[in-house]
Amino acid sequence: MKDKKIGWIGTGLMGNPMVKHLLNAGYKVNVYNRTKEKAQDLIDMGCTWFDSPAELTAASEVVVTIIGFPKDVEECYFGEQGIFKTIKPGTVLIDMTTTKPSLAVKIASEATKVGAEFIDAPVSGGQVGAINGTLSIMIGGKKEVVDTVLPMFEVFGKNMVYQGPAGAGQHTKMCNQITIAGTLIGVCEGLIYGVKAGLDLNTMLESITKGAAGCWSLDVLAPKIVKGDYSPGFSVDNFVKDLTIALEEAEAMKLSLPGLALVKQLYISIQAMGKGSSGNQALYLALEKLANLDNLDQPEAVEPTYR
Repeated sequence: MKDKKIGWIGTGLMGNPMVKHLLNAGYKVNVYNRTKEKAQDLIDMGCTWFDSPAELTAASEVVVTIIGFPKDVEECYFGEQGIFKTIKPGTVLIDMTTTKPSLAVKIASEATKVGAEFIDAPVSGGQVGAINGTLSIMIGGKKEVVDTVLPMFEVFGKNMVYQGPAGAGQHTKMCNQITIAGTLIGVCEGLIYGVKAGLDLNTMLESITKGAAGCWSLDVLAPKIVKGDYSPGFSVDNFVKDLTIALEEAEAMKLSLPGLALVKQLYISIQAMGKGSSGNQALYLALEKLANLDNLDQPEAVEPTYR
C-alpha cells in the first residue's frame, strides 16, 4: 500500500490524527479539507494540498473520506467538484464517515460504473482512538478489495472486521451507535444516583468499572463527566446525526427502537441548550436537569486512580 498515492478528504477531529499515523508510517498523502487551516499541520508534515475533491482524486489511487453529514458525503462524491468528476478506473474509494447505508450502496454502484472500487469503513473509538491508533473499523465492500487496504487500516486501527457487501459496514456502525446510546444513558444515571447518595464518584467508579458494568463509556467518558469536562471527542451534533440515521433505517425495516428514540430526544434537548458542539458525554447535563441535581454540589473532582 505504501507505493499507492493516498488521497485523504476530511482532516477534523478524527481525520487529522489518522493522517498523522499514515505519515509517521511512511505513507505519502494528498489532503483536502473545506477549511484549509485544519490541514495546515499536516501540510507542514509533508502532505500535498489540493483545492477540491476532484483535483485530489485525479492525483490519487486510493481516496479516503471522513467528513460530516450524509449531505456532505453526497456532495463530496457527486458534486460539481466531486470525486466522480475526475476518478480513474482502478481507484479505490473508502468512506470512513458514519453515514447512511443506502448512500454507501449508491456510491458503490457508481464506482462500479466507472471501473472503480468502493469500501464503506466507519470507525469507532472517538478522537482518543484516532490519536492512539486503536480504532475499531467496520468494513463493507468486496472482500478481495478490502484485503488490499488492510495494511493501511492497521496503521490507525486495532480491530478490523469485514462485515459483508457495501453498506454492511454502515449498518454495523449503526449497531455500535445504538449500543453506545443505551449504555451512555446508564452511565449518566449511575453517576446521578451516586451524587444523590453522597458517594465519592471516583471511588465508586473504581469499583463498577471492574465489574459487569465495565465498558468504554465508563472508562473514558465517566471520568470526564466527574471533572466537568464536556469537550468533544465526538460531538452531540454528530451523535444526533448518527441516531437520526439509525432511527430512519429502523423505520425502513419496520423496527421499533424506543430506547434509541428516547436518547435522541434527550440529545436534542442538549442542542436546545446551545451545547451541540460539546462531547456526547453532555447527555449528563440533560439528565441532571431532569433529576433536579443542578443545585447539588458534586464531590470534589480528583484524578481517578483506576486505569
